[in-house]
Amino acid sequence: MLNIKVFGIVQGVGFRPFVKNLADSHKIFGNVANRGSYVEIYAQGAENDLNNFISALKTQNPPRSTILKVDISTFPDKNFSDFQIIESVHEKGDIFVSPDISICEKCAEELFNPKNRRYLHPFINCTACGPRLTILKNMPYDRERTSMNDFPMCDACKAEYFDKNSRRFDAQPICCNDCGPKVYILGKNLRGHDAIKFARKILVSGGIVAIKGIGGFHLACDAHNFNAVERLRNSKTRPTKPFAVMFRNISAVKRECYLSDAEKSFLDSPQKPIVLLQKKIGSIAENVAPNINKLGVLLPYTPLHMLIFDFPDEISDFPDALIMTSGNPSGVPITIDDDAAIKNFDFCDAILSHNRQILLRADDSVMDFIENRPSMIRRSRGFAPLPIFFSSNKKSVLAIGGELKNTFCLAKNDLFYASPYIGDVGNLQTVEVLEKSIARMSDLLEIEPEIIACDLHPRYQTTILAEKLSEKLKIPLVKVQHHYAHILSCMAENNFAGEVIGVAFDGTGYGLDGKIWGGEFFLCDTKNFERVASIKSFKQAGGDKSAREGWRIALSFMNLDIARELRLADEKNLRGVKFLLDNDINCVESTSAGRIFDAAAAILGVCKVSSYEGEAAMRLQAIAERSERKFAAKSMNTDEILGEMIKMRLAGEKICDLAKLFHDLLAEMIFGTVLGISERSKIKTVALSGGVFQNSLLSGLVMEKLRFAGLKVLRHELIPANDGGICIGQAIYAKNLV
Repeated sequence: MLNIKVFGIVQGVGFRPFVKNLADSHKIFGNVANRGSYVEIYAQGAENDLNNFISALKTQNPPRSTILKVDISTFPDKNFSDFQIIESVHEKGDIFVSPDISICEKCAEELFNPKNRRYLHPFINCTACGPRLTILKNMPYDRERTSMNDFPMCDACKAEYFDKNSRRFDAQPICCNDCGPKVYILGKNLRGHDAIKFARKILVSGGIVAIKGIGGFHLACDAHNFNAVERLRNSKTRPTKPFAVMFRNISAVKRECYLSDAEKSFLDSPQKPIVLLQKKIGSIAENVAPNINKLGVLLPYTPLHMLIFDFPDEISDFPDALIMTSGNPSGVPITIDDDAAIKNFDFCDAILSHNRQILLRADDSVMDFIENRPSMIRRSRGFAPLPIFFSSNKKSVLAIGGELKNTFCLAKNDLFYASPYIGDVGNLQTVEVLEKSIARMSDLLEIEPEIIACDLHPRYQTTILAEKLSEKLKIPLVKVQHHYAHILSCMAENNFAGEVIGVAFDGTGYGLDGKIWGGEFFLCDTKNFERVASIKSFKQAGGDKSAREGWRIALSFMNLDIARELRLADEKNLRGVKFLLDNDINCVESTSAGRIFDAAAAILGVCKVSSYEGEAAMRLQAIAERSERKFAAKSMNTDEILGEMIKMRLAGEKICDLAKLFHDLLAEMIFGTVLGISERSKIKTVALSGGVFQNSLLSGLVMEKLRFAGLKVLRHELIPANDGGICIGQAIYAKNLV
C-alpha cells in the first residue's frame, strides 16, 4: 500500500472527488483526505494499477489545481474494501489556499437552462469554480470552515455532494435556489430575481448601482452613457482616473478594443483579471478613460454578473458594457458589508447585495502587457494568495509592505504569500483593515511571524503599524530600503539569487541619506546593496503638493521667463514656488524618476496637475505613442533631457514627437548607465523594478537596448513592479538577515 501526499493548490478545486473517481477507475482501494497543508491518499492495489494511478494523478489533475510536489512512501496493506473520501484532519505544514475562481462554462450553461434546477441561481458553482479565499475561515477547506456554513444544504444538494458522478461531488460551496444565499435590494422589499430585475432597470435608465460580488462591492453604470459616467465621477470625486469596464462577452470587447491571443488568454482565464487593452474608436463614453490609449477590460466572472447582463426579463436593449469600478470611498479599501455600503453609497440609485459573508477582501486584479507578456499592475482576486517559491531558511516573516498600493507578505520556509490588494494606507481606517487582514491571513496560513519587516520611511503608517506589532509580539523589526525591496521582489519572481544590477525607478522612496530616492542604480544580491548611481538630484518644492503638481518640478529646471512662456502656472504661484526654490524653503532633494515624468508632462503642456497618482506619466506615454518619428540616440542626464524638451517646445516642435523623444532619451540614459556599471562590475544580469517600469513604451525601449548589448534582463510579470510588490522583497531581506 502507498501513502501519497500531494502538495499545492489541491483544496477547493475538486481534487478529492478527482482522486476518488481516478481510484475507482484504476481498481484502487483506500481513502483520501485534506490535511490542511496537503492532500493525503492511501492507495492499495496491484502494482501496475498503482503505477497507472500515480501517473494519472500527476497528469490528469483538475484544471484549477496546481501540483507542486508529490511524496510517496510504502505502508503495510490494510483491509480496504473500496475507496472513500474521509473526514479532513488538520496537520501543520505549508498551506496552499486556492484563490477565488470565475464561473466555469458548464455552470454558465446551467445558469441559463430553464430545465436545470439551478436556473438563474446567482450563486451557482461546482468543484471547478466559485468563491474560495474570500469565504474561507481556516484550513482545511471544508464547508464548515467557510461562510457557506450559514446555508445548510437541501436534500437535493446533499445528494449531489455525495454522488461521485456529479460535478458537485464534494464541492464545498454547493447550493441552489432553495438553500443558497439570497440577493436583495438594500432598503427595499425586493429579493431574488425581483432584486436583479430592479437593478437592471436602473442601469438601463442611466442610474448607478452598487453590486456586491465575491471580494467586495462594485459601482456600476452604463459605460456608453456619458452622463451616467460623469455622475459617477462626481459622486466618487474621481475627475479623470480611468474606470474599468465589464463587457458581456469577447465579441463586445473586440468591437471596442484590440485583443491579442496573449491578452485573451488572461482576459478569459479562470482568474478573469482586468486587462488593459488598446482602445478603438467605439461607443464607450469618452469620459470612461480620458486622455489615455487603453481601457481596463474584464469579463463577467460570477453568475450574478452574468444575470445582470442577460436576465430574461422585458428589457431587450440592456447595455453590453458596464462600468465596474471598485466600491470604495476615496482612500479606503473596497467595501464588503451592508452597513458600510449604506454609509458609503448614498449616491447610488440602488444597492444590490447578498447575505454570503465576505471574510477577506479581494479587489479585482489588473494586468497590462509588455512585449506580449503580462505585466501585473494589481495582484489580487484570482491570483492571491498563491505563493512565490524562493529558496530560503525556515524563519517566518511578516512583511508589511509599502504605504501606497499596499499588499503584505507572510513568508515561511521557501514560500512567500502576498496578500490581496489593500490599497493606499493613508488613514486609520485603512490601517485597521490592514491589521485585521494580517491577522486573518496569519491564521489561515498558520504562520506565526518571528520577524517583522517594513519600509525605511519613519512616517509611513505601515512603519508605525510594524513598530506596534513588533512591540506587541516581542519580535525583531527589520526596516528595508524601499528601492532595494523593489529589486529583491523582481529577483524573487524570477527565482534569481545571484548578483544583479538593479534599476529601481519610481515616484518616492526614503533613502539611506534621508533624502527622496526614486531613480536608482544598485549593485546587489539578496543580502546587501550598493547605490552606484542615480539620476541627477533636483529640488521638490511644496511638500506633498509637488507629487501632484508637476509644474512645480518643472519650474526647478528653468527660470521664470521660460516658465511664463510655457504658461506653467499663474504668476502668483510661479513667483511663490520660485521663492521656495531659490531660498531652499519647504524643499526636499530628490532623485525621483516619477517626478521627472511629471516635469516633462508639465513642460509639454500634457498634464500640469495630476488628479490621481501616475496620471501625468500615463498621459505622456499615451501622447508619445502617437508619434512615428525616429530619433538618434543621445547620451544625456535628466537635466539635459528636460532642457532639450524645453528648447524644442519653445521652437514649436510637435508635442507627440517631444513626448516620444523624452522616452527615447530616458531609455538611452538608463541603458548607458547600466552598461557602464556592467563593464566595471562584470555583472551581466539586470533587474528592472519600480512603478515607472509599468510604462510599456519605456520598458520596451530599455529591454531592447539591454538585450542587444548581451545583458540578461529580469522583469516583473505576475508580481507588480509598483509598490504592490515590495512586500516580497522586504520578506526576502528579513529572512536572509538570520
